[in-house]
Amino acid sequence: MATDLSQVVGFTLPPKPVSWNKRDLLTYAVGVGAKADDLGIVYELDKSFAALPTYPVVLPFKGDSQELNLFAATVGGAKIPTMPKTDPNKGVHGSQSIQILKDLPLVSGPGWTWTTRYTAVAENKSGIVLTAENTLLDPKGVPYAKLYSSSFNIGAKATGEKFSKSIAGPPQGKPIPKDRKADWTVTDQTSPEQALVFRLSGDYNPLHIDPSIGKAGGFGGVILHGLSTFGFAARGLIKAIGGNDPRSLKLFGVRFTSPVKPGDALETQAWEVGPGPEGTVEIAFTTINLATGKPALGGGIAYIKKAPQAKL
Repeated sequence: MATDLSQVVGFTLPPKPVSWNKRDLLTYAVGVGAKADDLGIVYELDKSFAALPTYPVVLPFKGDSQELNLFAATVGGAKIPTMPKTDPNKGVHGSQSIQILKDLPLVSGPGWTWTTRYTAVAENKSGIVLTAENTLLDPKGVPYAKLYSSSFNIGAKATGEKFSKSIAGPPQGKPIPKDRKADWTVTDQTSPEQALVFRLSGDYNPLHIDPSIGKAGGFGGVILHGLSTFGFAARGLIKAIGGNDPRSLKLFGVRFTSPVKPGDALETQAWEVGPGPEGTVEIAFTTINLATGKPALGGGIAYIKKAPQAKL
């Protein structure tokens, strides 16, 4: 089939079955740095026990199985008409957002599905950027979360000409205020074993455990999953702004801007930049890797219901 990137936009994959249980929620919480005093997300008998709202980001990797998976198959199995072949070892997660439409149940049960529609594609001299819109649906077809994820496929080539087409995407973050310090600053520490724990949620990319692959990729060894850093930042803002109530977060999105190594310290700087929808405040934020001084997450946007004690 001839290469025509315009035909990629709007293409929809068959629904994928997904599922989770309480153990999955506990594993994910620890994978994004939950601490011993975060009982509401790490202790299933705590009266306030709830799912971290960013948990669905791992479902396309995990699917509906409790077994390990082959990472290359989870990201390379889709056949998209007119899309040139891409190398999963040269794919980089560019951005991720999640809009929480309904609170997740603690156990899914059967019948939940994950849908994928490709909503944007762009080609430049370095490769092809592909954006997917994902929706998490319960057995009755009720949406619980809508997500957008972009991947940068380094070296991929369709026509070699510059091209861009988009029909949908996530809300974009506002610029970080330059005239004032952050309203909230959250510092956190990843552990040297952080990637070993996070991968148990379903993302078994060897880049995050095999040093030889990280070195071949120019990273100097193992790097932490971007989605783990994503979860660290979300958990930190929930604690600082949302009164440590997972249900306070309604939207969270970032661009992945530089790698984090397991053991690096992170600092998330957040500014309130206006009202958000449905009683939330809009937050602009960035997450700095303190080991390198570089932003690990940029373009951050969040809608959070601010707790009374969350002082500016």
